[in-house]
Amino acid sequence: MAKEKRVYVCQNCGQEQPKWVGRCPSCGAWNSFAEELVRKESPSLRPAVDFSEGREGKPRPLPLTDIEVSAESRIDLHDVELNRVLGGGLVPGSLVLLGGEPGIGKSTLVLQTVMRMREKRILYVSGEESARQIKLRADRLTDQPSEQCFILCETSLEQIFTHIKNVRPELVIIDSIQTLSTEVAESSPGSITQVRECAAAILRYAKESHTPVILIGHITKEGSLAGPKILEHIVDTVLQFEGDQHYMYRILRSIKNRFGSTAELGIYEMRQNGLRIVENPSELLLSQDHEGMSGIAVASAIEGIRPFLIETQALVSSAVYGNPQRSATGFDLRRMNMLLAVLEKRVGFKLGQKDVFLNIAGGLRVNDTAIDLAVISAILSSNMDVAIDTQTCMAGEVGLSGEIRPVSRIEQRIGEAEKLGFKQFILPHHNLQGLKGSAMKIELIPVRKVEEAFRALFG
Repeated sequence: MAKEKRVYVCQNCGQEQPKWVGRCPSCGAWNSFAEELVRKESPSLRPAVDFSEGREGKPRPLPLTDIEVSAESRIDLHDVELNRVLGGGLVPGSLVLLGGEPGIGKSTLVLQTVMRMREKRILYVSGEESARQIKLRADRLTDQPSEQCFILCETSLEQIFTHIKNVRPELVIIDSIQTLSTEVAESSPGSITQVRECAAAILRYAKESHTPVILIGHITKEGSLAGPKILEHIVDTVLQFEGDQHYMYRILRSIKNRFGSTAELGIYEMRQNGLRIVENPSELLLSQDHEGMSGIAVASAIEGIRPFLIETQALVSSAVYGNPQRSATGFDLRRMNMLLAVLEKRVGFKLGQKDVFLNIAGGLRVNDTAIDLAVISAILSSNMDVAIDTQTCMAGEVGLSGEIRPVSRIEQRIGEAEKLGFKQFILPHHNLQGLKGSAMKIELIPVRKVEEAFRALFG
């Protein structure tokens, strides 16, 4: 007979305690322990599902030199952005976790992707929506739904594995992992124990059957993926779907990828008929009606292998109250405070008693330090109420001593600005070495310090 006991499990990290405690000794979270019923069964009573058909015996240790490795074939998802973020396509047998805020478009992205894969047999398991809801969404996304896509509305992991053995899909979608439950654990769906057990069983299925699985996961109010941290450890790829619901743009980032780079970025535009791939984000992120407006500078940023131009907008005004405000949207606030200190100490601009607001247009969040020069230029432009030439683009990292440090892949940044018709490009002086400026139609202005950049912009 199975033994039952009640334990308290931290909903943040999965730490177990025999009694309730206010603060988790492992992760330090407060009021995160919830009571769960744990039933320990003998290994023979645990449900076993064998997907290793044709596998020769049990695994045994092999010398590293005897292991044969071939080029891993990837599955084409018929989505240029998604293929690039994954590293060239979906690897067979991989486990991919897609997270994002509610209503951001995770289910829409996955459903419209599987609708295009008409050559693959796909099983779409939904624990949140009915089959009719999914059908209505599929009709809105495409006129011809795929006949090879099977919809299953089920939350029991054992029943899902039974249907998987009958359907024999080439790709499995789980929407979402927090809605599944297994008979092995007695806790409620979405708890730490249930998510951990279900994810481990799905991982075993993916590796033994060589079938890729895409998991859709919820995120917490802090912006992290819900469930234990082991969920992010066991999967092969973690994708984050970001964006503001008030903006039409959506960003797909790779946080973890065992089969590719984590620096890639995909940009989509949300429309009534689904998500549209943005092939040239620079044209959409740049507004063409800021002639004569101060506080706007154009920067050349790079995410992954893609260069694009963005607008940095700044507003500097006298502090109405005693304590000046500092606010940044789409940019690191601590780095903005550092740049303001550089302006005051190295250049001599007194901004200590003024409110400073910074915004990256389009709802994007940029981590590239090459936009430092555009940030301080926009702040100074708003402070002096002098507009920057709309035909000028810039890239450069600002150091603590006021120097303009070189940035990577300067040729791609300049090429993107030249393609969009900019006439001048301000760049670090060290990046000028080895650059074929004669072959470019854009004027290059090298600068060594912040003062030189300001003289080039404002005279």
